[in-house]
Amino acid sequence: MSFLEIDNIVKHFGSVEVLKGVSITLEEGGFLVLVGPSGCGKSTLLNTIAGLESITAGEIRINGRRVNELHPSKRDIAMVFQSYALYPNMTVAQNITFSMEMRGVPKPERDKAVQEVGRLLQIEPLLKRKPSQLSGGQRQRVAMGRALVRDPQVFLFDEPLSNLDAKLRVDMRTEIKRLHQSMGTTVVYVTHDQIEAMTLASSIAVMRDGEVQQFGTPSEIYNDPVNIFVADFMGSPAMNLIQGRIRSDGGALAVALDRDGAEPLTLAVNGAGEGLNGLNGREVIFGIRPEAITDAEGADRTAKNVIQTECAVEVVEPAGADTFVVTRLGGREVIARMRSDTAVDAGSLAPFAFNMDKAVFFDPATEQRIA
Repeated sequence: MSFLEIDNIVKHFGSVEVLKGVSITLEEGGFLVLVGPSGCGKSTLLNTIAGLESITAGEIRINGRRVNELHPSKRDIAMVFQSYALYPNMTVAQNITFSMEMRGVPKPERDKAVQEVGRLLQIEPLLKRKPSQLSGGQRQRVAMGRALVRDPQVFLFDEPLSNLDAKLRVDMRTEIKRLHQSMGTTVVYVTHDQIEAMTLASSIAVMRDGEVQQFGTPSEIYNDPVNIFVADFMGSPAMNLIQGRIRSDGGALAVALDRDGAEPLTLAVNGAGEGLNGLNGREVIFGIRPEAITDAEGADRTAKNVIQTECAVEVVEPAGADTFVVTRLGGREVIARMRSDTAVDAGSLAPFAFNMDKAVFFDPATEQRIA
């Protein structure tokens, strides 16, 4: 039985339908990330779980109990917001235990809870300080500590790292992951950052315009996107999406990609399955991740269908551990992810290795996955 059940949730703000029949389930101890561009409805969905927004239709259940009509204080949830919402006149310890004090929890129990949370979040030396004396990362730990002492059934995070600088975001991602692994609590986490989604989640719901485009594990979302939106949104750099045509050469299927001033590049698609059968001559969108286009030596040795060919290099971007190489196919820039020591120069022809085991195909009209 699922621990958190979001069943066909609809939410209207006046005549505007913000959530359009959203259904998601999460097992106990799972880490669900709601991800999508600004305005897609992810924060609104989180607020309906918290009880901060009512729903127009549908049902929300936590541990088998319907919570639609319950006040937020009765839902046994704790929320960490984008803004830390700390009381500036209170110490860290007082901020963490304030809700316990309001519930009449005895002081010895409050003191024990704050020491345990302080040790868990490594903020013991900060307990007597005021929020103004803390860095952004320290304030976020305090906000998390305030949620932890409540020991809720579900933790809700609303873009908690968006106010932090890039390095601190990475550090705090690790801390949140470690915290979840040690406590095994159920988490729903909202972000627009797909890297956060991929690194933290056990399940991801990719949202767009109030609808869930795809729900699955990080691997499923990344490797098997159901449509062009998911393929383009998840991944950095994004998946290459190239216009091409299906060709049948002696019964074997291939995709032909136009090249400026040269014959089309033809790539056999033996691993694409039955989805392309009967599509000879049809236009398709050919999708392939940058790491599936590399130099010959860097190609996946376990792949069954790696095609090596020469392409014209437009731009070379050294990036430390990798070198990103830009070519042009099907009228679009295509990014390859090669090894850092790959010898390749802009304006030259260079060998590219395409791992066609990782290729996916979409219908240009519907933008849905066809193979």
